[in-house]
Amino acid sequence: MSNTSVQLLSLIPGLPALGAGLTLIAGRRADRWGHVLSTTLVAGSFLLTATLWWRMLRRDEVDRPITATLYSWIPVDRLQVDAALRLDQLSICFALLITGVGLLIHIYSIGYMAHDPDRRRFFSYLNLFVAAMLVLVLADNYVLMYAGWEGVGLASYLLIGFWQYKRSAATAAKKAFVVNRVGDIGFVVALMIIFTNFGSFRVSDVLAATATAHESTLTALGLMLLLAACAKSAQVPLQSWLGDAMEGPTPVSALIHAATMVTAGVYLIVRSGPVFDHAPTAQTIVVIVGAVTLVFGAIIGCAKDDIKKALAASTMSQIGYMVVAAGLGPAGYVLAIAHLLAHGFFKAGLFLGSGAVMHAMDDETDMRRYGGLRTAMPITFATFGLAYLAIIGIPPLAGFFTKDHIIEAAFAAGPVRGPVLGIAMVLGAGLTAFYMTRVMVMTFFGEPRWRAGQSGELPHPHEAPPSMTGPMIVLAFGSVGAGALFVAGGRLSHWLSPITGSAHHELPVPAWLISVGVLAVVAVGAAVAWRRYRESVPHTAPAGSPFTRAARADLYGDRFNEAVLMVPGQQLTAALRVVEDRGFAGAETGVARSVNGGSQLLRRTQNGYVRSYALSILSGAVIIAAVILAVNL
Repeated sequence: MSNTSVQLLSLIPGLPALGAGLTLIAGRRADRWGHVLSTTLVAGSFLLTATLWWRMLRRDEVDRPITATLYSWIPVDRLQVDAALRLDQLSICFALLITGVGLLIHIYSIGYMAHDPDRRRFFSYLNLFVAAMLVLVLADNYVLMYAGWEGVGLASYLLIGFWQYKRSAATAAKKAFVVNRVGDIGFVVALMIIFTNFGSFRVSDVLAATATAHESTLTALGLMLLLAACAKSAQVPLQSWLGDAMEGPTPVSALIHAATMVTAGVYLIVRSGPVFDHAPTAQTIVVIVGAVTLVFGAIIGCAKDDIKKALAASTMSQIGYMVVAAGLGPAGYVLAIAHLLAHGFFKAGLFLGSGAVMHAMDDETDMRRYGGLRTAMPITFATFGLAYLAIIGIPPLAGFFTKDHIIEAAFAAGPVRGPVLGIAMVLGAGLTAFYMTRVMVMTFFGEPRWRAGQSGELPHPHEAPPSMTGPMIVLAFGSVGAGALFVAGGRLSHWLSPITGSAHHELPVPAWLISVGVLAVVAVGAAVAWRRYRESVPHTAPAGSPFTRAARADLYGDRFNEAVLMVPGQQLTAALRVVEDRGFAGAETGVARSVNGGSQLLRRTQNGYVRSYALSILSGAVIIAAVILAVNL
């Protein structure tokens, strides 16, 4: 490990952090050049990451991780925490994804936000988002990881509510912030458990100590980490913020869903893998949460008419696949990361494609007002179409390799839970094919269903400028080849095994049979959607069955959280207020009243009359004399 590598490592999050600071401090003076500076610094961060990755490839396996200690951050008795970064085989995967896809989103944003008067501020927030996420994945200890974790939460709040003059955007930002604070309680409690039981926050120290730690301690720690992951990665029951987060500009949606925020929870679980490996109960709950969420999100996606909210539900579902894989232990960690990386390409492509459609349709998001756009927007149609084929798992595109391997691992999870888990994931694949085909057909096929926008004129769809189509084309290549690149030949498995470990699973049936079955279910889901929406798309939302209404209402996730979390919280707060008012505050008031009453009595003796004072002196003297006589008798 050279000093140069250590210096380069500190610059990876440092450059975008510098960009965020400079553009914010410069204010309106940066309107002309802020977006260029921000994009250039993210490009520099990507080049540095690629350089360190190339150097890692040339070193022996045991010498690949490098650590950069910047300074002693918290030196307090036994609490010793350094501001230290660690780049290893796992964190380099995330760093490449964050900086690479983040750079493409920055370039895309130059065209997308060209006419926004606050573009400079938008780019500074994008830089902050990238920097915080890099700190999170590169942190050498859990405290610094938590600092990056909170930075991601702050950046998401700023970006989701970027158009704060819109009430819906301001509300969505607050909702995302509050829901994530619930999850952050889990991270804070996890930090307490870590320090109490292990005496160190260094990730390597904690994971090494899990082999001798008590299972109940690791179960509690695992559940707290899972709670934190559920909020950041929008897993049940803390998923309700994700759909509302679409109120932010579309590049924000792409950054949140593809490269930063929602991947943080998966990273936390995989990075803390030994904790869950030695806590079977916590590991099982991880699998259950992921399986429920993947079906939950897919059902919601089937009923959304807003293109961005349909894609948001898709993200929820796809992250569910990753969480299931992470819950399968060493047999699934690599599969979770492989699907996460492939998902970064095709989901970013889908969101940027939706932004191009909105750009051409006067910011219309309702797919019922689209139709027939494939001829007007051929590049967007082609790139969006490749990402669509990748996410539903059509061979040989990315999703086929990554998602199918997770489904195979699920079937191999045991004679009891394997079939149940595998069937749930196959069902999710069929639903994914349905709602994504629905998005594709309603947007690009059929007759135009355009309506007049705010200007009162019909939109004139046109292809996006090169600054927007360029990143979409690059992401399309990733949608095509990323899966085979990561999975075929066990490349990613060999790369990550020193960090995540590895394990082989025994399938109950041949792998090809599972693949054929999954493809058959996918074909059925796509065919049903094609037949349903190819000829007729309702202009208004149909009333539908109770199930459809539930899906349109996000399966009543908000009502659940209100009933289970918000209302009991309000009742608890009201009860504590009564205790405070009548208990602590009452006791405090009683003492004050007693002192006040005593002072009022003493004031009566100070009336200013000499004869009263003389009488008091005489009375006191008589009392003292009487006491002395009584004692001596």
